[in-house]
Amino acid sequence: MQVGMRQWLCAGLAALALVMTSPAFSADKTSAQEQAASQQSQPGNNAPVWRDVRGGDNAYQTTQVRGVESSVLVQPEGETWRQVRNNLVTIYGGWVLVAIIAIIGGFYYWKGPMKLHEKPTGRQLLRFGSWDRMVHWGGAISFILLSVTGMITLFGKHILLPIVGYTLFSWLATVSKYIHNFVGPVFAVCVVLMFVTFVKDNFPKAHDLKWLTKFGGLISGEHVASDRFNAGEKVWFWLGVTLMGLLVSVTGFILNFPNFEQGRELMQIANVVHAVSSVLFLIMGLSHIYLGTVGVEGAYDAMRTGYVDETWAKEHHEYWYRDALAQQKSGGGATNPATASAMKEGWK
Repeated sequence: MQVGMRQWLCAGLAALALVMTSPAFSADKTSAQEQAASQQSQPGNNAPVWRDVRGGDNAYQTTQVRGVESSVLVQPEGETWRQVRNNLVTIYGGWVLVAIIAIIGGFYYWKGPMKLHEKPTGRQLLRFGSWDRMVHWGGAISFILLSVTGMITLFGKHILLPIVGYTLFSWLATVSKYIHNFVGPVFAVCVVLMFVTFVKDNFPKAHDLKWLTKFGGLISGEHVASDRFNAGEKVWFWLGVTLMGLLVSVTGFILNFPNFEQGRELMQIANVVHAVSSVLFLIMGLSHIYLGTVGVEGAYDAMRTGYVDETWAKEHHEYWYRDALAQQKSGGGATNPATASAMKEGWK
């Protein structure tokens, strides 16, 4: 019995000696010594321990669970993300939105709505079919819901919280989070549908450059001919709907479904990209909403009813108007969806 105990004791001492001479134990012992010395000079300062923890390769972060971040106790990049999100993106993004709203309001006060130069003829031409309007309004409504809830999430702590208080703001933030999470995938589907539906009429052409240089006559009032969609609408389609829509959708899915083993670093990057692209998307969207409602007389009716007056079509989209007339006179071979619909139903 004594021999057995002696053998176990020797084996234990040998194992302890092996552990004490290992690099990990030496590093841990050094860290403990540094911590003890730090407590003498600066009581309560545990910086040596947290330097080890943040270093990513120490005994504090060992675990039997295996995963993309199972061995990360503290992620230093999280503080960088917090500073970028709460300062650069929130503050500067918020002021840019305020500036854009002020510019749009000032422009409307200065110029008012862009009116027709000639009197309406009373003849109505079908510009958007029922499918076009359904896809557009699906994207528009989801875009507005995401914009409002996103602004509450991003700017609410700085703007709403001091006004409404903690209780009401907590309810607003919670409701906004759920609406944003559930409407996001719907908007992503609408982005795809809008691209498929309208891409054939949004390819740039040489005369679009003239429209851009003259800003579509919004300032000068000059008539500038364009296709079914003018150059400004084409910019909105490619940079706004397509590029920004793709960015906010992809990053939104990364944030919305954190169960596909994406780590915090990827989600932090996705969060910043999502916030920046959303602000840019909203800036372009505000301009589009302004021109599609009060900025251009008759533009809202085109998407609400699908029909526009012949005078409106001629002054705002002359090339498309000419194609519609030519297809109607020829009686066939229409390739443009709106033109084809106009030919089938004729003048209203």
